[in-house]
Amino acid sequence: MSDEPLPAAAEPAPETSQKVDFPCANCGAKTTWDPEHDMLACEYCGTKTPVPRGEGTIVERALEDAGTAARGLGLELRAAKCANCGARVCFSTSSTAECCVYCGSSNVLAQEANRNALRPESLVPLDLSRKQIEESFRKWVRSLWFRPSELKQTKHLNALGIYVPFWTFDCRVHSDWTADAGHYYYVTVPRMVVVNGKPRMSMVQERRVRWVPAFGRRDDAYDDELVCASGLAPELMRKLGGFETRALVPYRPEYLAGWHAEEYQLDLEQGWARSQATVVESQKSRCAGDVPGDTHRNLRVQNTITGVRWKHVLLPVWSLQYRFKSETYTVLVNGQTGCVAGKAPISWAKVALLVLIVGLVALAAVAVLAAGGMG
Repeated sequence: MSDEPLPAAAEPAPETSQKVDFPCANCGAKTTWDPEHDMLACEYCGTKTPVPRGEGTIVERALEDAGTAARGLGLELRAAKCANCGARVCFSTSSTAECCVYCGSSNVLAQEANRNALRPESLVPLDLSRKQIEESFRKWVRSLWFRPSELKQTKHLNALGIYVPFWTFDCRVHSDWTADAGHYYYVTVPRMVVVNGKPRMSMVQERRVRWVPAFGRRDDAYDDELVCASGLAPELMRKLGGFETRALVPYRPEYLAGWHAEEYQLDLEQGWARSQATVVESQKSRCAGDVPGDTHRNLRVQNTITGVRWKHVLLPVWSLQYRFKSETYTVLVNGQTGCVAGKAPISWAKVALLVLIVGLVALAAVAVLAAGGMG
């Protein structure tokens, strides 16, 4: 199994962030990425400028090449670190961060962006517009039970597009396994049973297991195994569902213009350790499926992992924050599929009404049974 530590990053690190502007070709004003039209849009005159997606190459690197990878995001950014949830999110130098885009906390501290962080090799551009994201949110709200009815009329949604960091890993795995394979067979044995209140001896079928040694091998390949490098809770990211990595395009800083990008909190070495654990668990499950017979025990798997390659990618997530009765709630939306994950207030009045209805139905059932018994 490949478990050697990754080499330290070479110094000086190549190609860090720099000042990059994307002026409008018509008036010279600042442009930002418009996910609705998949173009850079001028904030002043509205001119749209396409970003060529076909240019460049999506690069995958060997583990030992980490020290030669480019650094920074290729444009000048500031960062805000949340003291509440720990997220560290980059944004344009012309913007301000007054609250955390993930948890809504106002306890954020402005910092310099980490220019030495590994640069993304590719990303999935923000494609879903604010209008589409808000519609996904309202559809999600309508599907919830025991939520205040007024929530469906929420009008003011603070929607922010965020590029969330992920690692992807490819590898090949050769697995040798041994186990005890169990084959079911049945024998007829006498057993005491009770019939009409009286014990009597009866012949019954009893299942037993014949254990025989088994062994085997298999070869598997893993492609674009995703590991979230964000500070977000893993269970929250799982609720957002997966991402289709076939939509990745070569990284260009234009896609980040006007949007937020979270710095990875799980570094490459930690990301590979997590991915490797997932691969090992998957191989154990696959080898278990190869054991002949009806059941097995004492499964032992020895893995040899080779050809490990990685990418640092950014994937799109929208963060929607809304206020309800003086409380701030954050909902995340998968920027590729529209899948929603988050929390919403509970209507205790609806909960109490359900409890009351269930209680009344139970009382009515008891009354009917009692009346039947008296008759």
